[in-house]
Amino acid sequence: MREIAVIGAGNIGDMIAHLLSRSGDYKVTLADFSAETLSTVPPHEALQTQQLDVSDNAALRAFLTGKYAVLSAAPYNITGLVAKAAHGLGVHYLDLTEDVATTKLVYDLAENTECALIPQCGLAPGFISIVAADLAKRFDKIDTLGLRVGALPLYPTNSLGYNLNWSTDGVINEYIMPCEVVLDGKFVTVPPLEELEHFILDGVKYECFNTSGGLGSLGETMADRAHILNYKTIRYPGHRDAMKMLIKDLRLGEQRDLFKQVLESALPATPQDLVLIMVTAKGWRDGKLVEESYVNKVDNAVMDGRHWTAIQITTATAICTVLDMLANGDLPERGLTKQEDIPLQAFLDNRFGKAYATGQA
Repeated sequence: MREIAVIGAGNIGDMIAHLLSRSGDYKVTLADFSAETLSTVPPHEALQTQQLDVSDNAALRAFLTGKYAVLSAAPYNITGLVAKAAHGLGVHYLDLTEDVATTKLVYDLAENTECALIPQCGLAPGFISIVAADLAKRFDKIDTLGLRVGALPLYPTNSLGYNLNWSTDGVINEYIMPCEVVLDGKFVTVPPLEELEHFILDGVKYECFNTSGGLGSLGETMADRAHILNYKTIRYPGHRDAMKMLIKDLRLGEQRDLFKQVLESALPATPQDLVLIMVTAKGWRDGKLVEESYVNKVDNAVMDGRHWTAIQITTATAICTVLDMLANGDLPERGLTKQEDIPLQAFLDNRFGKAYATGQA
């Protein structure tokens, strides 16, 4: 069995370790700074846990030595440390980060590497770019690509229409950092929380607006092909205005620690969530202007005796799929692999990737 390191034992790291250790092909060591967090991880014969301070480079290198790959489910501000250590040891590296600076670091490392470096292997960035690239290939010329993703509570009860089922730091990053887009054929940045849209799907009203990070590397890849390319986060109506008031008017965007404290003290997590994925492409095919969309809903579910949220399922199965494709020889074992380089059908045919098609892995 291939030995895999997973760093970060939060909601996503827990499911990654669960899926891989029970697959029969991987032996997993799950590491986290918190011994208390590790103590809650259910035991399995193919799963070990280890307390680890990622900022201790010697300890990190010792932990990674001999591993086939490392999957980082760590916070964005320490993921770069994992990338550097893996690169130095020739250990395959995969992450989930939406942080632009961290991904730029991985790109720089990939210029001289003996291992595979595959950043942004989650939902958005990640699977959403795989879908968008697949749609784009069906057109002779692309005019517009719109990527929309939302992780939402099934039963919203507060004025934000939102629950904290994902990283608080990641949510704050999305709402305050510049957003990369292609506009009029040029790769540029625009402000977050702008370009508000409304739509109805299956009788439910939604809104979406600019957020940072979800586009991944697709913006640079498609800059010379698309006239317009953007990524927006889906929420229930009213969420954007409330967040804009908190971030702009009350200036909590300038006080990240306080903003994080407010969100985490006020918004509970919920096991009853869904993930909504929409990609719409418009362009020319055989001389005609055509529009085509991919729409998918992934619900929370019980899998292998445990209940997982939809955001856990979509994020964890995505990075497990990419690792599995790498191990099976379906992806290059050296250099940078962008998400848009991964074939959609091969992804969906994978034992982990089928969760996007069936809701189960």
